[in-house]
Amino acid sequence: MPEVLEVESYRALAQRLVGERITHGWADAYASKKLPSPSTWARAVKGLTLVGTSRRGKLLILETNGVTLGLRFGMTGVLLIDGEAGIDGLFYGPHEYKAEWVRAGLQFEDGRKLVLHDPRRLARCEIDPELDKLGPDALSLTRREFNEMLVVVRGEGPAIKARLLDQSAVAGVGNLLGDEILFDAGIDPRTPTALLDERQRDRLYRSFTHTMRSLKKRGGSHLGTHMPGRFPGGVCPLDGATMLSSNVGGRTTYWCSAHQH
Repeated sequence: MPEVLEVESYRALAQRLVGERITHGWADAYASKKLPSPSTWARAVKGLTLVGTSRRGKLLILETNGVTLGLRFGMTGVLLIDGEAGIDGLFYGPHEYKAEWVRAGLQFEDGRKLVLHDPRRLARCEIDPELDKLGPDALSLTRREFNEMLVVVRGEGPAIKARLLDQSAVAGVGNLLGDEILFDAGIDPRTPTALLDERQRDRLYRSFTHTMRSLKKRGGSHLGTHMPGRFPGGVCPLDGATMLSSNVGGRTTYWCSAHQH
């Protein structure tokens, strides 16, 4: 699934089109599911000029001189401009291009074309997307925002992996980044959020910021240190211990049986 790092690469790619006028757009029945109809996208974008790009977590925002356009990428969505992708490949991505997987797009006056390519049909187009349900962005998370993310109102709270995946708590962390952050911090993903002690919280924040920086440099969420052990029967790349797996926070989760506790 495209996570914050992948969507940031899509934003950087879309930035090349700033200043260009949209001549027309299109969206199929899948990409337009959050709109009144597929034709809504085409009517809304025609004649607009792209004036900027931004992002909140996994939501790409295209700013225009009219409405704000939003793109969500689902499990396998990729943004392309004239066939060039914002990132080389996705761990769960298609690794190939097919015209029938193009779900939506924008045609610009200078001849360039931006398309949303998604074989799983879960990517979505939005007009004036709501941001108030999203937490602070993962790439710019401050220590104060991190501390607020860990606040539990009642009881022990959710497993820390589930809290990291909660887009209303912090926007942009997906399954792979969540596992990598906890792997680096040495924390069992099943640990209830409220039971993390101060040292664990400090380690978790350092690992959060380190993971974002290092995987951005490496080229994506799928290039984490734990990835070589991310399969049934895998072993920890750091200490050779057995990697465990279970469903945590609704997602298949991997962690080291020895150094994550």
